[in-house]
Amino acid sequence: MRIFDPHIHMTSRTTNDYEAMYAAGVRALVEPAFWLGQPRTSVGSFTDYFDALIGWERFRAAQFGIRHHCTIALNPKEANDPRCVEVLDVLPRYLAKDGVVAVGEVGYDSMTKEEDEVFARQLGLAVEHELPVLVHTPHRDKLEGTKRTLDVVAESGLAPERVVVDHLNEVTVELVKDSGAWMGFSIYPDTKMDEHRMVEILRRYGLEKMIVNSAADWGRSDPLKTAKTGQAMLLAGFTEAQVDQVLWENPVAFYGQSGRLTLDPLPGFTGEASEFAGNSVLRGARK
Repeated sequence: MRIFDPHIHMTSRTTNDYEAMYAAGVRALVEPAFWLGQPRTSVGSFTDYFDALIGWERFRAAQFGIRHHCTIALNPKEANDPRCVEVLDVLPRYLAKDGVVAVGEVGYDSMTKEEDEVFARQLGLAVEHELPVLVHTPHRDKLEGTKRTLDVVAESGLAPERVVVDHLNEVTVELVKDSGAWMGFSIYPDTKMDEHRMVEILRRYGLEKMIVNSAADWGRSDPLKTAKTGQAMLLAGFTEAQVDQVLWENPVAFYGQSGRLTLDPLPGFTGEASEFAGNSVLRGARK
């Protein structure tokens, strides 16, 4: 089983997690910029964090045979803090960096006027930089937040196939499917979605544009939930090819639209090169 985890916050995880992920089949991942658990008070704390995502964390993952990519944005929770909004002015220089494969996480937390403005502005940056977008749906009033999200995406002029709407559940999946956007699901131990519910969603709605992630961070979460979802799919009667579509081909297809995915095996891990034949570097895939 080969796995591309399309949403995981490795800055919060240990090297033991990297080792366990590699053993489970994870060979590539995307780390979205997100809230660190306490307020950031200046633009400088964001730039230090962004520098770590495109530098140190990429290097750290490589030591364990995993290709690291990231997304960059001002996250919805901090969009309401006037001390943070100026970070929007520095985003363009990071969105041009190698390894940055989307704008994200963007979207809603409390659905405020400030979040509206920051969300719309960052969708505009995605259009300008020809990057796909990772959208966070709110934890509260998720149905209304998803409807509002899809309206703002439509107003932006961004093609729906360049958007993944994440943290979906049984209530919101059909809305996003009908919009033409990609559907993202975060598999958690207690909240969001578990692997067994995910299997039922795949049975009902099919595999096209379905993206499964662990979204593991500093809270109670599990960086092996992608692998556990794959095992649950196999036990439910899905084929290995279908598991590969959900856990590898779909996220590669979505983030490959950036033209910046690098998926060839890292030095010292070349014994598995055959797994990645034909996928060494996805460039020029922008639409």
